[in-house]
Amino acid sequence: MYEKLELLIDGEWRQGSEGKTEPVVNPATEEVLAECPHASVADMDQALDAAERAFPEWRATSAWDRSAILREAARLMMERRQHIGETMTLEQGKPIGDSLGEVDRCVEATEWMAEEGKRAYGRLIPTRMPGQRSMVLPEPIGVSLALTPWNFPALMPVRKAAAGLAAGCPMIVKASEETPGTAVAILRCFTDAGVPNGVLNLVFGVPDQVSRHMIGSGKIRKLSFTGSIPVGKHLAQLAAEYMIKCTLELGGHSPVLVFGDANLDTVISQMVPFKYRNAGQVCISPTRFYVHDSIHDEFVSRFTDAAKALKIGDGMDPETQMGPMANDRRVTAMEEFVQDARGHGVEITTGGSRTGNQGYFFEPTVMADVPEDAAIMSKEPFGPLAPISKFTEFEDVVARANGLPYGLASYCYTADQKRADKLANSLETGMVGVNNFMVSMAETPFGGVKESGYGQEGGIEGLEAYLNHKYVSQTGM
Repeated sequence: MYEKLELLIDGEWRQGSEGKTEPVVNPATEEVLAECPHASVADMDQALDAAERAFPEWRATSAWDRSAILREAARLMMERRQHIGETMTLEQGKPIGDSLGEVDRCVEATEWMAEEGKRAYGRLIPTRMPGQRSMVLPEPIGVSLALTPWNFPALMPVRKAAAGLAAGCPMIVKASEETPGTAVAILRCFTDAGVPNGVLNLVFGVPDQVSRHMIGSGKIRKLSFTGSIPVGKHLAQLAAEYMIKCTLELGGHSPVLVFGDANLDTVISQMVPFKYRNAGQVCISPTRFYVHDSIHDEFVSRFTDAAKALKIGDGMDPETQMGPMANDRRVTAMEEFVQDARGHGVEITTGGSRTGNQGYFFEPTVMADVPEDAAIMSKEPFGPLAPISKFTEFEDVVARANGLPYGLASYCYTADQKRADKLANSLETGMVGVNNFMVSMAETPFGGVKESGYGQEGGIEGLEAYLNHKYVSQTGM
């Protein structure tokens, strides 16, 4: 059963006060699942006021008590795992196994922050004179706004909310209107776990209107956004007027460097499922494959065969390995990339077309020997397209990998340890996977450099993002 859609304002689950809504569509069937309520200006103001009122008590709540609430929220997520996963697949399209796995990652992220919040340590600094004590004290930054996307509708709200709550910050979450049910189901776990009224709020609405009003209220002290580079830059400009601290996880265009000594069994078995996970709608999805010319043809052949073997279908079918794209806009974008590639003489070894009579399905697609001036080599596809290009020299491929203004994640495969170390140091990116793709876990920092944003989520860095550090110099009278 699909989740009942409501706003959460000051501890009350309810509809928007003006009755505005928008339809939520199942991307596999194009059927309308429900109407997503929009928050009015009055609703947003109530959420802001509630969060501001709740801040003194929540910051004064001990880290141990906050931890107990977060651990109970994680327990409820696991208890409701099937319902949350089915809601996610219905509205977002990803295979049910992936949705259930995402809930598991939410549990891990919440449990991690529940414990890390107890370790928001300050420090004593050696003093210059007798009788002086120099202290650095961590303090919660204040009311925080989380703006989250549709591709990971459970994990993105949880990553932000769990960190903020663990640090002692009230949170207002503006989740995606395309996947609202998952956010509602996840946040119910927090409220049912005992998060006090006003400490956690959830709103939906026209994104720019919500962000402008919230940021312009003067009550937000921290902004965390996951989404596109243009929107991230726009939000950073809005936030700058109020000196709001930002964490911006923006777009990427992740290169994969495969050297001639790489184990192709490992590369193919890891990269094909990872490339087509969530139909390629993953910010750290591998999106540019640079393969040494000595193994390029074999790599293309094996990658193509593996892509062809993927089962595409409705995510509710447990046999499905790749579901639909999230919306029709993404399908149109894929068609434009393919048309441009063909205009550059690129060989499409498999896929390249929309498929099915209903739903937003696009075939897993492989492109061979793609030139650097093809659009897909410079613009993030955010879809099931795998462009493959040859290289010969180390310096050349590193320069090509670093040649874009993005720097979120990079991957490389080689059996040479010295080369692996050199790659890890040379790639201009926030995260590097060497002979694996495991760059996103609860205990590790997640974030990019250059136009892929700044700040990090996850790990100890994720908690630090919601803290100020006050210096106190104290002497006796």
